[in-house]
Amino acid sequence: MKIQVRYFASLREALGAAETLELPPGATVGALRDALLARGGRHAELLARGRAVRCALNQVMCDEAPVLGDGAEVAFFPPVTGG
Repeated sequence: MKIQVRYFASLREALGAAETLELPPGATVGALRDALLARGGRHAELLARGRAVRCALNQVMCDEAPVLGDGAEVAFFPPVTGG
């Protein structure tokens, strides 16, 4: 299934505005983050488990437990994004 990933604030500056990933059915927001961490480099540094990163699924704040559906949009951003 295809998932649209969007980045905001400092994450957007470092990783770009958006990308699309292919994940297996039943994947969660946490599995998506793990897939991004596995890339290494800036993704691993900026999305590391020890860093404060918020996420939203289809424009609703969430934790990493929700299961993704085909065409879902997941956004990652720092806890304070400014105006």
